Amino acid sequence: MRRLFPVTDQTVPTHSAGSPLGAPGEGGDAAQDREWSLDELADAYAYPEPVPDSSPEGLPDSSPESVPGSSPESGRGRRPWLRANMVSTLDGAAQHEGRSQPISTAADMRIFGTLRGLADVVVVGAETVRLEGYRPARARAEFARRREAAGQGPAPAVAVVTAGLDLDFSLPLFTSPLVPTLILTGAAAAPDRIAAAERAGARVVIAGDGMGVEPGRAVRALADLGHTRLLTEGGPRLLGQFVAAGVLDELCLTLSPMLTVGDAQRIAGGPSLAVPQRFALASLLEEEGFLFGRYRRP
Repeated sequence: MRRLFPVTDQTVPTHSAGSPLGAPGEGGDAAQDREWSLDELADAYAYPEPVPDSSPEGLPDSSPESVPGSSPESGRGRRPWLRANMVSTLDGAAQHEGRSQPISTAADMRIFGTLRGLADVVVVGAETVRLEGYRPARARAEFARRREAAGQGPAPAVAVVTAGLDLDFSLPLFTSPLVPTLILTGAAAAPDRIAAAERAGARVVIAGDGMGVEPGRAVRALADLGHTRLLTEGGPRLLGQFVAAGVLDELCLTLSPMLTVGDAQRIAGGPSLAVPQRFALASLLEEEGFLFGRYRRP
C-alpha cells in the first residue's frame, strides 16, 4: 500500500538507470508499497482528537441507561463524529448483484476491519443487514490495547436503523453479540415488534417522532449512550439520509478499478440536495489499483 496524499515528494527518486530508489526496508516513498500493518492502518484512520460537544440547544436528550459492554463515560461530553465507509466501482456501482463483496479486495477488507476496530458503534440500515447477512462485531486482539486505552469496550456495538423492525431476531446479530445490538427506530413503531426485539436481547432506542428515524436524533441518541466514534456502513439509502441531514463528518471511500454496468445503486441514494456538499480530501492510499480516500467536511 502506498500513500498518495498527503505527500512530501511528488515523485519517487530514481537511480540513473531509471529504477526507483527506496526499496522496502531502505526508506523512501517506495518503502510504503507493501502491506501495511493493522497498527499503521489504525494510525492512518484514527478519529480526530475529541472536542467538547457544542451541539445546538433543542436536540433531544434521551438520557438512556448505560449499555452493557460499553464505556459511556469515555464518550460523554465529546462531539460525535460520524464516518461512513463505502466502496464504489469506476462506473459508480456500490454493489454487484446486491452485495458489496464482489467489488471489494483484501486490502479493502483490512481497512473495513480497522474502521470497525476504531469505532464505538457501527450504524447500518435494516436492508443492508438482510442483504449482507450481518453478524455481530467481534473482539480482535490486534485492537484490544488501543480500545482499552480509548476507554472503549472490547468490540463496537451494531445499531440497526429500521422503521418497521422487519428483522429476523433469531439471527446471531441479536441472540449472541458480544455487545447488545441496538435498534434505532421511531416512536410510532409497532409495539409488538419492539417487544420482539427486546425479548431477543436488543436495546431499542427511539430516535424519531413518527415511524422512521431522524438522522440528527440518531446521532444524538448514540452520543447520549456514550458512542461518539460513529461508523456507518450504509446502505446507500441510509447514507443518503445522513448526507441530506448534514450530519456526515467523513467519508472513507474505496474506489474499485472495476466496471459493472447494470443498474446498481450508488453509494448514497435519495432526493438530490439543493446545493451539493463539498468535502476536502484528507488522505489517499493505493494498492493494486484500488484507491482508498478519506474525505472530511471542511
